[in-house]
Amino acid sequence: MKVAVIDYGSGNLASASRALAVAAERQGISARVMVTADPAEVAGADRIVLPGQGAFADCAHGLAAIPGLREAVLARTEAGAPFLGICVGMQLMAQRGLEHAVTPGFGWIAGEIAAMAVPAELRLPQMGWNELQFNPGAHPLLEGLRPGDHGYFVHSYALFGGRADEVIATTDYGGPVVAMVARGNRAGTQFHVEKSQEVGLRILGNFLRWMP
Repeated sequence: MKVAVIDYGSGNLASASRALAVAAERQGISARVMVTADPAEVAGADRIVLPGQGAFADCAHGLAAIPGLREAVLARTEAGAPFLGICVGMQLMAQRGLEHAVTPGFGWIAGEIAAMAVPAELRLPQMGWNELQFNPGAHPLLEGLRPGDHGYFVHSYALFGGRADEVIATTDYGGPVVAMVARGNRAGTQFHVEKSQEVGLRILGNFLRWMP
């Protein structure tokens, strides 16, 4: 199995690739995890992981700035390759982002990425461990997890206006916050799976076995 971790100048690439390698070993999967900005390698990948950190607009422009890379991601996922977006990588799945400017996303899921509004006693960014809430059995990526398990979050913007059938997990930070989304062969986590220890490794292992 070839797993492409997309390198467009944003995201914890080393951490993500290491976590994927550990998850593959635990699942007994022979996987070649490659950090790449080469459209040809993306076109030949069995699975695609798109990390991201920072601003939506910066990440969108960074991906588009590498000739052929965005197109390769779109084409390979359109052909059915499982996709996992992490943090801003998940946010890019939405219709648009409102951080700094109105920036189009991939449009794979409903909704837009907008600034979170939280009570005065809470600080932004939301940073640290928080509980995941979901219906057991809601999605294969959640297999082996229990409601109340924790993911590691770092963000001030979140998905708003999403569809109930595309939101598979939430967390609470002054109100419900989208934590995971999925539609077809494309899924994403607002939290950093590569920093979420055993919970993150379980999700990555599920992703590597996922047959959407």
